[in-house]
Amino acid sequence: MNKHTPTEIKLHQKSRQMEISFADGKRFELSYEFLRVYSPSAEVRGHGPGQEVLQVGKKNVDITAIEPVGSYAVQPRFSDGHDSGLYSWDYLYELGLDRDQLWQQYLQRLQAAGASRDPGNSPAAPITSGCH
Repeated sequence: MNKHTPTEIKLHQKSRQMEISFADGKRFELSYEFLRVYSPSAEVRGHGPGQEVLQVGKKNVDITAIEPVGSYAVQPRFSDGHDSGLYSWDYLYELGLDRDQLWQQYLQRLQAAGASRDPGNSPAAPITSGCH
């Protein structure tokens, strides 16, 4: 059983926000962009520390569908084709609690990389040399 169980999840397509209410009375609004850039998928997080992939150009991403996964998570489908992240109730709760701090970290990482939230305005990913 998860520590945090949502009582309601609403998708607000116009504002691109997921509103999620929990049994303990906490309620969070998480932007689709925020959810996309903090996807728990291996595609975003990598397979270990230091392997995270900075997500750029996601400002206008939408959630086109959301599917329940058992009684512990949801799996959103994003308009950019990303659909491999399983967002557990506990993870969504943590994202809600830490939203402002995480968002600032994301903006700092974008700035450091010379990248943008806007689609098409970011430089191509750097090419690294190595064995091919």
